[in-house]
Amino acid sequence: MNETLKIGEINILVIDRSTVPGLFLRALDGSDILLPNQYVTEKMHIGDTIDVFVYTDSEDRPVATTLKPKAMLGEIAFVEVVDTNNIGAFVDWGLPKDLFVPRALQKRPFAVGEKRLVRVILDEQTNRLVGTEKISGALETPPKSFYPNTPVTFMIIAKTPLGYKVIVDHKYEGMIYANEIFEDIRVGQIKKGFVKQLRPDGKLDLSLQMIGKAKAANAADKIYEMLQQNGGMLPYNTKSDPDLIQKTFGLSKKNFKAAVNQLVEAKKIVVKENGLYGI
Repeated sequence: MNETLKIGEINILVIDRSTVPGLFLRALDGSDILLPNQYVTEKMHIGDTIDVFVYTDSEDRPVATTLKPKAMLGEIAFVEVVDTNNIGAFVDWGLPKDLFVPRALQKRPFAVGEKRLVRVILDEQTNRLVGTEKISGALETPPKSFYPNTPVTFMIIAKTPLGYKVIVDHKYEGMIYANEIFEDIRVGQIKKGFVKQLRPDGKLDLSLQMIGKAKAANAADKIYEMLQQNGGMLPYNTKSDPDLIQKTFGLSKKNFKAAVNQLVEAKKIVVKENGLYGI
């Protein structure tokens, strides 16, 4: 449970009392905050603890919500511009009140309908959350616990000659290389993948598939699951067209062959001229 209320973060608070506009939630230091009726459910009772996101309403008063924004304090997300004026722009970050991005924190003027990469920060003068495009230097060094094949979620932020730059878990910089991508991806997508290595410069190399022996095992599980879902037969084998393999399984021909051989050795499938069959 939270000692104090923390704007821009998920807070664990106790339900203190019920009022006409909603439930008041309390932190350990006695400070309280309103959870408006639109987020109250029948499962919420006085004395329960609940997880809520805390931000400020249109009058800059702290308010709680059970919704989770696309990015919390210090995090980065692609967001759509929904309105602009002479002092800044408003972007949709997943909450009823749009996030304000002051003009001074924009690299170039925002236009309605655009999708821009912003980081959520706290304006110390107003004590409200705002967005900024100034993310250089704000990214953190990944922990050394990011070993090969550690599962991660990442956002694709830019295409480069080598592949795609990504932001991992909203706060670490990484790269996924073009020659290791076997599916359609685009800037702005949120993808799940795996760590290949933590580089000496503090950036992450990533893969959409596991690497090493785990990669073959993961691919084999994927093929076998697809075979079971298809009634025990798939009309593909190791002679199938590489582009067809990539489109169907998201695997290179080499990785597909390795996975099929693993399934054959495990006596889970047999390979015939017209496809793969479960045993």
